Amino acid sequence: MQPSGTPPSPLHGLQRELREHARAILDAALKAADAEESVRRNLRRRGDQLVVGRTQLDLLSFRRLWVVGFGKASARMARAVEQLLGDRIHGGLVVTKYSHGVPLRKVEVLEASHPLPGPEGEAAARRMAELLRQAGEEDLVLCLVSGGGSALLPLPAEGLTLQDKVAVTQLLLRSGATISEVNAVRKHLSAVKGGWLARLAYPARVVGLVVSDVLGDPLDAIASGPLSPDPTTYGDALRVLERYRLLEQVPSPVRQRLERGASGQVPETPKPGDPVFERVSLHVVASVVDAAEGARAAAGRLGYRALVLTTWLEGEAREVGRVVAALAREEVVRDRPVRKPACLLMGGETTVTVRGTGRGGRNQELVLASAFGLEGLSGVLVASFATDGTDGPTDAAGAFADGTTLARAKAQALDPEEFLARNDAYAFFEALQDLVRTGPTGTNVNDLVLILAR
Repeated sequence: MQPSGTPPSPLHGLQRELREHARAILDAALKAADAEESVRRNLRRRGDQLVVGRTQLDLLSFRRLWVVGFGKASARMARAVEQLLGDRIHGGLVVTKYSHGVPLRKVEVLEASHPLPGPEGEAAARRMAELLRQAGEEDLVLCLVSGGGSALLPLPAEGLTLQDKVAVTQLLLRSGATISEVNAVRKHLSAVKGGWLARLAYPARVVGLVVSDVLGDPLDAIASGPLSPDPTTYGDALRVLERYRLLEQVPSPVRQRLERGASGQVPETPKPGDPVFERVSLHVVASVVDAAEGARAAAGRLGYRALVLTTWLEGEAREVGRVVAALAREEVVRDRPVRKPACLLMGGETTVTVRGTGRGGRNQELVLASAFGLEGLSGVLVASFATDGTDGPTDAAGAFADGTTLARAKAQALDPEEFLARNDAYAFFEALQDLVRTGPTGTNVNDLVLILAR
């Protein structure tokens, strides 16, 4: 930590300007992927006709309209729906992360814990399940899905407790497993995920609006696919736990359920071809592609030659950070892949294998790992941000690093190797005043990494 009374080294003009530009680019990315605005762009009303994508619905043909939702962006999505359809909404319920709620008139907003599920989320899930059981064939359900929904809507399968699910989630989040692997397990421990929510709502007509936080926007993976056929099996879930050597660490009821499911003693999640999905249509309204394009356009307005390198970035955060530093060095020294002033952009989501006891998140760890390769370079900045404003269990969205980061750390007797080893990037960047804090952003479309070079 920063020694008492020792201020961080001051930043010179170009360093400050690069940080200002990075923040402006981030703001533009968030605006382009704003969940509320994305709903407004994709959901239109023409009199009594409701249009979403290629789907057109006659509102007069439905007896009741229900609105349900779950995820970090669900409350703001519901606000856009209320503004458009408030006169037709019969009732509804959304559950979002603490501090992410907004006041609504027709739809009840509940808040719950994330990333680990809590009792408030379980209570909300039970209430939502009861609401959906009321929906009949002449009802329309608008379902608002966004990242974080897996943790915020935890309804344990029969024979399991919330504590069982929390224990498994903790182990998976610390293991380095990908979000798809985590979800393959969670679907088979849930009474609502992996298509089960669609079965609860059947035979109502269900239209889902989805803000994607999974690379490639696979509908069966976002929020663990509550409205989608599940291509994974109990056997897949077991293999994930075996791959990360967690099978003997999970609670015995979890292991027993997965083993019974793999042997056919427990019903599988709903699969493709199940008639419940004939009454469901899903529409992705925002993703990391929108954020990256918004960032690219903003960088161009600031005078940078901007290039989106990928929107499929994944891997261990510290390893990706070293690659990001290599790209930054190539830009500074070789003036490629685009001529300076340059902005290189990458969207996606890395993972962290937690070995230490520090605080941080995947974005902060990526940036800390990149700092070693940036040492001594001038006119360059690396930044990585979580678009929901929360990187790991911290109040920061991400962090900045440049060619002076290690020198400024040394001046404060901070050893970056030690901070990286104990997964403590938050304390490192807090001491340097290089954390990025945005607060809740109203969206959740993975992460954005950028390199600025002048």
